[in-house]
Amino acid sequence: MSVLHDKHILLGISGSIAAYKTPLIVRLLVKAGAAVQVVMTESAKTFVTPLTLSTVSNREVLSSFINEENENAVWNNHVDLGLWADAMLIAPASANTLSKMSQANADNLLIATYLSAKCPVFFAPAMDLDMHKHPANKSNIEKLIDNGNILIPATSGALASGLEGEGRMEEPEQIIAALETYFLEKSPFFEKKIVITAGPTYEPIDPVRFIGNHSSGKMGYALANCAAQLGANVTLISGPTAGNKTHPNVDVLGVTTAEEMLKACIDMYDGADAVIMSAAVADFKPSTKANQKLKKRDGLDVISLTPTTDILAHLGKKKKHQVLIGFALESENAMAHAQDKMIRKNLDAIVVNSLTDTGAGFGHDTNKITFLQRDKAPVNYSLKSKEEVAKDVLFHLKNIFDAQ
Repeated sequence: MSVLHDKHILLGISGSIAAYKTPLIVRLLVKAGAAVQVVMTESAKTFVTPLTLSTVSNREVLSSFINEENENAVWNNHVDLGLWADAMLIAPASANTLSKMSQANADNLLIATYLSAKCPVFFAPAMDLDMHKHPANKSNIEKLIDNGNILIPATSGALASGLEGEGRMEEPEQIIAALETYFLEKSPFFEKKIVITAGPTYEPIDPVRFIGNHSSGKMGYALANCAAQLGANVTLISGPTAGNKTHPNVDVLGVTTAEEMLKACIDMYDGADAVIMSAAVADFKPSTKANQKLKKRDGLDVISLTPTTDILAHLGKKKKHQVLIGFALESENAMAHAQDKMIRKNLDAIVVNSLTDTGAGFGHDTNKITFLQRDKAPVNYSLKSKEEVAKDVLFHLKNIFDAQ
């Protein structure tokens, strides 16, 4: 999930040859999960067609104050557009459009929408090098920056005139990166240190056999990836899993046993802002581990077990500033057991799921949870993909951060 997921983006396109790049800008935004509304000037249609842009955005392209395609004319409400957007991007921003923006010359829908926008406005100039460096144009750009608009500077390169120099609109990928950086830095998770555990632990019987469980680690990995996409510094402490992929910004610490997971959690705990314990840690381990592989012919009447350290309870006792969230997979009386676990282990919240719910629990790509928090009513969710469940859990973590 990109930080742009579910964001409303207004893309304003003015009359410049660089407009040919705008379908790729739209496609990248849509791929990131954003909703994109294109507003273009009449001159922009010379360089890119509304049909192309409406196809890639899945929305009607707007270019005039009134839609007069039939007898019942419809006003394209620039005020509503300005309120709808989480960000406005004007790319390309021609010299003419930059002048109108700086002078509040609202003679077209794009400028009227710009003046109505309550959101951050990004602009990416595009023009020939002499136009770009002209004092009047430089003055317009400086005025827009002074007014709080965010400049995505033009780059140097080959221009439509055949000349080489500064004035080329920044490439679509870098424009999207500028938007992502802005929203990441505004995210409540930006630079938060979050520790997440995932997967099972394996407790050895002998060098080849172990006691374990069916945890796939999918839930923990989904949480880690989602948190990283939201700008957090994520450490994922993972038991043995296979096939799970991680976001490039997730630091993975691989462990095998409950004791190793405990040590890794303790090492990371003091510096953490939040810890989400989604791992299925073994409750018991063999009292002794055979040094050699046990032979079937020798028989094995009993395996003596001893409890592992309760990592969640251990962290709860040491809790200071950290937000501590646990998971409870239950087969009966799920809410009562989870409530008791949350209080007994000094947790801020607990994520509850039940083995009795079809599609939830170990091994599935889906999960069905209830988010239980101290002094708040339980929040029940329907069956969803574990990626969507991760978003729900992190939404609650955001609210806890906000309340601190």
